[in-house]
Amino acid sequence: MQYLNTLIWIGFCQALFAALLMFTKAERSVSDKVLTAWLGLLALGFLIHGISFKQYDLPLLTGTHLLFNAALYLYVKSLTHAGFKLKPVYLLHLVPYIMVEIFRHTIQEPLLIGTPLAFYGSHLFSYLFALCNLVSWLIYSPMTITMVYNYRKSLQDKVSSIEKNENIRWLFIVTTFYVCYCLAGYLISLVVIIADRQTLWPAIYNFSFLLILVYMLSFYGLRQKLIPERLQVDEEKRKYKNPLLSDSDRKNVGEKVQMYVQEHKVYLNPELNMDILATELEIPKHHLTEVLNVELGKNFFQFINSFRIEAVKEMLKDPTNYYSIEAVGYECGFSNKSSFFRIFKEIVGVTPLEYKNNVSES
Repeated sequence: MQYLNTLIWIGFCQALFAALLMFTKAERSVSDKVLTAWLGLLALGFLIHGISFKQYDLPLLTGTHLLFNAALYLYVKSLTHAGFKLKPVYLLHLVPYIMVEIFRHTIQEPLLIGTPLAFYGSHLFSYLFALCNLVSWLIYSPMTITMVYNYRKSLQDKVSSIEKNENIRWLFIVTTFYVCYCLAGYLISLVVIIADRQTLWPAIYNFSFLLILVYMLSFYGLRQKLIPERLQVDEEKRKYKNPLLSDSDRKNVGEKVQMYVQEHKVYLNPELNMDILATELEIPKHHLTEVLNVELGKNFFQFINSFRIEAVKEMLKDPTNYYSIEAVGYECGFSNKSSFFRIFKEIVGVTPLEYKNNVSES
């Protein structure tokens, strides 16, 4: 009991401190405000359960876990969707939580303790609360993961160099972590319910992983900068289900694109993106995207970096080249060392140094 109590108060202090740091962050974006509110919810959840150890029948709010799924969904959407604004319609996400609270106070149910599916209370309310949490998780989790996936996929159709701030890899990890945490929590709770035993292990698991989640959100959330709107997913963008170009047109445009990139060496520009190339070629951006994806079988990121890798290979083969390997990468259009090494290894199968050594030996 003492260990759990200590864990809860540590979680409260950390979540509250992180929320205050996010609140005072310079140039706060809408996503920062959403994350501040979520960290505040986490702090409130820890606080409620901390107080409940002293007064179990205190008529406070039923753990805020029912709001976490919606909070993660809104945070991801605010980061990945262009033109996102906090609208009154988003208050509808509170409806399930409010209904559960009203029902709990109506039947005078005591405060819940433990995981979303394992707690001490009446069977009627227990089943209702468990069902609401499970349905919420099943709805929000797929939508959240899909948003992250679609953003990362669309990003490679827009730019040739992806910065750490833009790839939101950390958010994909956090989202996956959260989904796995909930899934494991539900399974543990199910075992406890079937065994019909009162134990603190579900609560210890729940608050331990919530504390880890707080650390992850506070560490990465504070470092996350505003993503340019041109890189975000445009909800109003027209979705072309059918091909816009004929097979012959796609082939002709594909040849034109490859010839232009090769002759003008536009790939040497580390800031090259889809808008720039489409403007130079005088081709609509959606036509160019279709040609790359359908005709050439590559997204914009893969297409441009394939030229860069070939340029790197040529320089590494040159015995008169005295550039360092890192400098070769920069000369060929890569914007940073880590992405250069990673992309080279993915395409060629060996590191740049290994490739250079192999060429020298042969």
